Amino acid sequence: MNSLEHTAPSISLWRDRRFVRFWAGQSVSQFGDRISELALPLIALVALHASVGQVAWLTALASAPNLLAIVLGAWVDQRVHKRRLMILADLFRACVLLTLPVAYLLGAVTLLQLYAVALLTGSAAVLFNTAYPPFFAHLVPRSSYVDANSKLSASRSASFVVGPAVGGALVQLLTAPVAVVADALSFVASAALLGPSRVDEPAVAVGETAGPSLLRRAREGLVFVVRHPVLRASLGCATTVNFFTFVSSSNLTVLFATQVLGLSPGTIGLAFGIGSTGALLGAVIAPKVSRRIGVGRSIAAGAVLFPAPIAIAATASGPAWASAGALGVAEFLSGIGVMLFDVNLNSLQAAVIPDGMRSRVAGAYSTVNYGIRPLGAIVGGMLATLIGLRATLITTAVGGALSLLWLLPSPIPRIRSLDPAGTPSLE
Repeated sequence: MNSLEHTAPSISLWRDRRFVRFWAGQSVSQFGDRISELALPLIALVALHASVGQVAWLTALASAPNLLAIVLGAWVDQRVHKRRLMILADLFRACVLLTLPVAYLLGAVTLLQLYAVALLTGSAAVLFNTAYPPFFAHLVPRSSYVDANSKLSASRSASFVVGPAVGGALVQLLTAPVAVVADALSFVASAALLGPSRVDEPAVAVGETAGPSLLRRAREGLVFVVRHPVLRASLGCATTVNFFTFVSSSNLTVLFATQVLGLSPGTIGLAFGIGSTGALLGAVIAPKVSRRIGVGRSIAAGAVLFPAPIAIAATASGPAWASAGALGVAEFLSGIGVMLFDVNLNSLQAAVIPDGMRSRVAGAYSTVNYGIRPLGAIVGGMLATLIGLRATLITTAVGGALSLLWLLPSPIPRIRSLDPAGTPSLE
């Protein structure tokens, strides 16, 4: 077998101070994000009496900068110090968020300010995320990529389990604008912990900073993805999964659970909470699954297990307890699936992308992969109107599972594991 045999890292990542600092900073930041995700809409609804449509613009503006990620990634690739860009992005987000409690105390909060905060923090998030891949690739040994992504994803999943409850308590105690301070401080903590985590970042080649235009660099990043058999297949798969999962966005799922299954808000919240524990479990077991069945097959399994379980909820009927159980099981299995998919795919991408292209590829991925989400949401609303909620959810499950077709003819299912050096080879 000419495969990438897994080489266990000689030292646990928990004994790697640089990684532990980075993991701690990201974990704190994730919990802070859960607070803002709750607080910002509440400021709009409660303090400013915004309409549902106006609140929806907050989400749209926060994600809109992803459409320019392909260009921003090309710019980041020209910068030598990616870690400094990540620190600046964290500190910038902290400063922008702190304008909200200050304006609130002065009685000057406006909807326009909320929109500006959403857009600016979203832009800084894209900067951080495009600088992240080259930093991560040199922070963690190649053979520890899956383990590191598992730990980072586990803390993110835990933030979804605990974060909303903590955020709700802070909002209740301090009011929503003041609670945002906690998220701002989490970015300060992330920057402080990231500061000492130095890595040997590869130097930019002579002439790179004054080389081709940003648009040409952005095009090079996209072309590289399209021509690379692993990246092309993974982007097609991830974009397809994203499209269909946003067809049945959480809003449609909640609407289905309320109107068709007749579940109470408390029961629906419990089912989604169960889903979060599934994601936490999936993040923890992802390294073990990849060692048993291989990195590529874990990605393939996740590509199906992420979207397909919604069919369990979509076909539910009978008493409320049975419908609630079906929704809980669907969310739990989907949570496991998304972590099997993300942890292993992120690790594989880190292994196959060369240093000079990491940020450009991340930007191209974000533009295509995240750019498809609004389209999926629009199509979901149209389908729900035309064929009904139940049929729309079943369509989502089938269409999302068919994303596997991108992977089958590619080298991905035959990639066994990640070697400490070199490019992944096939079985």
